[in-house]
Amino acid sequence: MHKTAEILVSGYVQAVGYRLYTKRYADHLGVTGFVQNLPDGNVKVVASGAEEDLARFIEQLREGPRAAIVKGVKVTWKNGVKTYGEFVMR
Repeated sequence: MHKTAEILVSGYVQAVGYRLYTKRYADHLGVTGFVQNLPDGNVKVVASGAEEDLARFIEQLREGPRAAIVKGVKVTWKNGVKTYGEFVMR
């Protein structure tokens, strides 16, 4: 079953390659959507894909790249499935 999740990642997650890390893993799993830095220092991810792929993707977001310090990952499941053509960095 396909789902869409809005994910807010907090911690030391900007200027450490977090967006590129997220894109690479999304591409690997076939997850679509986007990742973007927020003005408050957090990172927002909107991801759409198969439920099991999203579960793996979210677990990977909790890890982050080596230079990141992920303190929190808040997931909000969205009603309906958003369709994105690919996963992009904003």
